[in-house]
Amino acid sequence: MKNVMTIRGQQAVITYDPDIEMLRGEFVGLNGGADFYAADVAGLHREGELSLNAFMDECAKRGIQPRKNFSGKFVLRVAPGIHEAAVTAAAASGESLNQWVAEVIKEAAHT
Repeated sequence: MKNVMTIRGQQAVITYDPDIEMLRGEFVGLNGGADFYAADVAGLHREGELSLNAFMDECAKRGIQPRKNFSGKFVLRVAPGIHEAAVTAAAASGESLNQWVAEVIKEAAHT
């Protein structure tokens, strides 16, 4: 996946912050914010480890589950024309709209 770094099994999205001319990592899927900054990739790994360790330690101290629970359900809003086109594409593939959208998302997310 582009711009994603995995540290101890946790994924972080990596962006560039032009204001401070540094790379920024932000862990996703956690029950709170955990981000980190560095000038290079090696630094991102180091700082990411430190950030994740601090986050996990604080969760343990407070008795908080560190990872979010995902239900597998979410609401998607699209323009009516896109909705109609998706229904047509799903039918043409012999799938329900839900099956078709789930497959499209799976392919786009590279899972």
